[in-house]
Amino acid sequence: MEKQKIWLSPPHMGGSELKYIQQAFDTNWISQYGSNIDEFESSLENYLGNNSFVTALSSGTAAIHLALKLLNVEEGDFVICQSFTFVASANPILYLKAVPIFVDSESETWNMCPNALEDAVKFCIQKGKKPRAIITVSLYGMPFKVDEILEISRKYEIPIIEDSAEALGSKYKNQLCGTFGDLSIISFNGNKIITASGGGILISRNESDKSRALFLSTQAKDNKDYYCHSEIGYNYRMNNISAGIGRGQMEVLENRIEQRRINHDFYQENIGDNENIKLFSAPNSDFYSNYWLNTIILKNKVSKENLRREFLQSNIETRYLWKPMHLQPLYNQCEFFGNNLSGILFESGLCLPSGTNLTNNCKARISKVLKNTID
Repeated sequence: MEKQKIWLSPPHMGGSELKYIQQAFDTNWISQYGSNIDEFESSLENYLGNNSFVTALSSGTAAIHLALKLLNVEEGDFVICQSFTFVASANPILYLKAVPIFVDSESETWNMCPNALEDAVKFCIQKGKKPRAIITVSLYGMPFKVDEILEISRKYEIPIIEDSAEALGSKYKNQLCGTFGDLSIISFNGNKIITASGGGILISRNESDKSRALFLSTQAKDNKDYYCHSEIGYNYRMNNISAGIGRGQMEVLENRIEQRRINHDFYQENIGDNENIKLFSAPNSDFYSNYWLNTIILKNKVSKENLRREFLQSNIETRYLWKPMHLQPLYNQCEFFGNNLSGILFESGLCLPSGTNLTNNCKARISKVLKNTID
């Protein structure tokens, strides 16, 4: 009999989601309006604190697009973006016909390198155009080097779009990710730490930006008694059913963060000081990761492809690390600043199962593959 599939990061329902979905049906709010949306936004604003104004949208990608719009990014503008990320961080730059400038990672957090970032900023200024925005990412739940990046942002007066798609619940110096950027985003895709069956949020620092985001996300309808449109809008609003799922998931968020971190402890115990494998972990106590995905770098005699195949034979899903944007066919002609550390990580890294519903039996199967392959 084939063993049950162990997925990389599957959805994990808490039990109360159906209550809120039923509430939407009972009140007949099966649309982009309804109390679930209002309550979901409110719960996130309360959770994040730090003057956070939340707009619930159809995806994290939509949130980045609207963040760029709120910063008035236009055709030909430079936008600096972390290279080591999922393509959704960068694609909205192209939506607006702006110009992506990619920045490499540093070794401690795998996120944007401050030194390479400043080189990129100086390059843009020398070209006669200061970057309109910096998109930084908290990769796999690990916060970026907030102090160093914000120092550069302030020095050159360039706003930060904080892509915390993977980092809900992560903290830097005890402050939650999603609260550092001039604008920030979080994703609720099905594989994230909690889900709304998709969707995302844009986090603004003031009520006016939230109002503007809501306006743009609902087709930019002017305030008239008839349908009047003076500018381009988008169909980006989250629906009331998805928001109901999100409400239920918020009730188990802290538990889900704890479970992901327990998964990290499990991998640490199994990997230890093995010379063939290194588990990606927080560099010091300033960084508190939700460990959305546990990731490893393989060394010496073990290859990522061999290990991936061993897991696959045991019906266990793994995944390569993100292929950096500067190595992607879509973006490989763009300017890039750094030493290609992100490319090296991609060549040797693997994501391991990190779902919050990993059972002891699942962990035993994972342990067996690791032991047979890396020792």
